[in-house]
Amino acid sequence: MSLNIQLGPMQCAHGPVLCGRQSVARARHRLLPCVLALLICAGCANSASADLKAFTTDGCSAFPDGTPAHRDLWLNCCVVHDFAYWKGGARDERKRVDEELQSCVAKVGEPTIAGLMLAGVRAGGTPYLPTRFRWGYGWPYPRGYRELSAEELEQVRARSAHALQAMQREMSGDALDRPE
Repeated sequence: MSLNIQLGPMQCAHGPVLCGRQSVARARHRLLPCVLALLICAGCANSASADLKAFTTDGCSAFPDGTPAHRDLWLNCCVVHDFAYWKGGARDERKRVDEELQSCVAKVGEPTIAGLMLAGVRAGGTPYLPTRFRWGYGWPYPRGYRELSAEELEQVRARSAHALQAMQREMSGDALDRPE
């Protein structure tokens, strides 16, 4: 396949020339090192930023943590749910975790609220939006749905002690360890 591009007269050291095969080939050769450098830098940035951030929770995100009479009624359910969302994983795991949230809230006596929360997390917790409460929010965006690698599982284990302390503080009524 031949490429025949004519952009019009251009000036060079040898006088006016038409932009043809020879100058396009030269431009490609000049552009190739730049493209390779950008790809290498992008790969370095992704591998360097693939560290799991410390666990944070905002309780039930944009939803109340309980009723007006019992302000933290289902907060524990949300904190456990946040832990699962922080580490992320496969699509079927997210579905299971969301259903566990629904079951937990229903068990505290609020089955209608549980259904609303399930609808909310299914719609708003997608990993494809750069929100602070997306599936896998502990990892750099975008992560999507995928199983955790052995290295990632090790990061989760290493960070879990801090996460457990944050959840215990939250469940005991101490201040939230909120994301910025």
